[in-house]
Amino acid sequence: MKEMSPVEEIRHSAAHVLATAVLRLYPDTQLDIGPPTDSGFYYDFDSEVPFTPEILLEIEDEMKKVIKENQRFERLEVSREEAVSMIKEMGQSTYKLGRLDDIPAGETISFYRNGEFLDLCAGSHVSYTKKIKAFKLLNIAGSYHRGDSSQKQLQRIYGTAFASKDELSQYLQRIEEAKLRDHRVVGKDLGLFHIDEQVGQGLVLWKPNGAIIRQELEGFITEQLNLQGYSQVYTPHIGKLDLYRTSGHFPYYQDSQYPPIIHRECLEELAKEGCTCSELSNKLEKGEIDGYLLKPMNCPMHIRIFKSEQHSYRDLPVRLAEFGTVYRWEQSGELNGMTRVRGFTQDDAHLFIREDQLQDEIQGCLSLVKLVFSTLGMNDYRVRVSLRDPQSDKYVGAPEAWDKAETALRQAVKTLGVDYEEELGEAAFYGPKIDFVVKDVIGREWQLGTVQVDYNLPERFDLSYVGKDNQNHRPVMIHRAPFGSMERFCGVLIEHFGGNFPTWLAPEQVRLLPMNDDLIPYAQSCLEKLKAKGVRASIDGQSAKLGAKIRKAETDKIPHMLILGKREAEEGKVSLRSRNNPDLDGPLIMDEIVTLITSEISSKSLPKSRSATN
Repeated sequence: MKEMSPVEEIRHSAAHVLATAVLRLYPDTQLDIGPPTDSGFYYDFDSEVPFTPEILLEIEDEMKKVIKENQRFERLEVSREEAVSMIKEMGQSTYKLGRLDDIPAGETISFYRNGEFLDLCAGSHVSYTKKIKAFKLLNIAGSYHRGDSSQKQLQRIYGTAFASKDELSQYLQRIEEAKLRDHRVVGKDLGLFHIDEQVGQGLVLWKPNGAIIRQELEGFITEQLNLQGYSQVYTPHIGKLDLYRTSGHFPYYQDSQYPPIIHRECLEELAKEGCTCSELSNKLEKGEIDGYLLKPMNCPMHIRIFKSEQHSYRDLPVRLAEFGTVYRWEQSGELNGMTRVRGFTQDDAHLFIREDQLQDEIQGCLSLVKLVFSTLGMNDYRVRVSLRDPQSDKYVGAPEAWDKAETALRQAVKTLGVDYEEELGEAAFYGPKIDFVVKDVIGREWQLGTVQVDYNLPERFDLSYVGKDNQNHRPVMIHRAPFGSMERFCGVLIEHFGGNFPTWLAPEQVRLLPMNDDLIPYAQSCLEKLKAKGVRASIDGQSAKLGAKIRKAETDKIPHMLILGKREAEEGKVSLRSRNNPDLDGPLIMDEIVTLITSEISSKSLPKSRSATN
């Protein structure tokens, strides 16, 4: 059992207090589980009573009463037979007996008691309920038992707890800030993306404004790739099933993939034979029939590009890059705007290298990820080295190859100059990786950039190059994606900036606000100067007061407003009002404005101040 931190103990204890309160108010409720999380805790309940926000407040009040009673948390170690009897006596057989079965034979079985409440639990907890000094119930959500959609949907109550009221207050403030920055809300308000039920859940439609942001990000990365000697490739959205059998993606990860697409003629023949769905699945797994698969990964196709011609040691490294769209089957309950989708585009690249090039190439990939984050001001991140679990059988390839790959990553990550941690069991099935985990405005973590070392796929696909000795040698592969997924990255980016993007990313960079209709011709001449330099600009020609135009531009998160009055027109000036750089506010000659804005765009300057509320 992993030892809990003091705050995890507080949160775990708060989950038990939550269950205590629910059973006091709704005694017929069946309990499932209630663990601590990175940001709080939850408990899953099976109740005939629909939990509402009003009921949530009642439960919270009851929790305060439990805490005030200062109940002691007491650990009880029992035999399996005693545990069964206790669960039945508690009237909690529906889910708790199944959870008891999950405990391996020979492992200690324990319960924790506080007051009248008793729960199957490994611990640990605070000593008394009064140690829970600051908590808050947050929301209610549906959750399938064991995360399985074929099981009953339970009611999950989320909460959080901290060691002090100040910490809780700060967290709740961050939550409110996050609501204002929610990419689903901001994305709708700014016309960035749309998810349409008729198109399909988890499939993002990029609207014109969102497409501009994506194009700018792609252009930024492409420029860096050109400097580093990458070659751009394009691959189809589907590939033969046998390609993914060779790579190992099918059938080992078929639960996270869309079902195979069967040849029409084959499907008709199987129907004539009365083939059942189960028989069809078995035939696919055994390779008795073939078909196509919506691409879950780009790497097998890049491998086939590399293998399509002979390579000398002098040719290496070969660096192939693609903005390649892939498809994964995510449970509907896991989908979330742009951050958890079913179709997404990776800024993917695969490097085919000699073993002696490994360190330099890994460091080149890592420097690219760091450049992305620093350019966008995403400086709150940690680095995770994901390694294989030697006790697991999910990994492919020889142990000595894994040892080489893990050693190379450990050496490379030390050059970053940042703290990192190693996590067993988090490697991809074909190789270890370095993940960049970015923290958002409320402390949630998102795995974005990744760099992976792979000795296994070159072996599975029998890749080779001709060495100095005129013999065939096996290359090493590096998988890397600085953004990870364009959809997830942009979703996180929207919240990071609260929609107030740096000028180079903003869909509309400048808006001209003439004070009356007579000034529109002057505004038009200013607009032409901006567009001639590639600045995305428009004129607000509405017959509205200036104050209303300014408020509209602020709502639309326009980085720069140019106010045009009669005096400004006579002097060939405009009055700059900048969201991104308030230091520049004031009247300036139009040519100066163009120079300032184009310079800001080319330097990819970050906003000096930003707010999600104005």
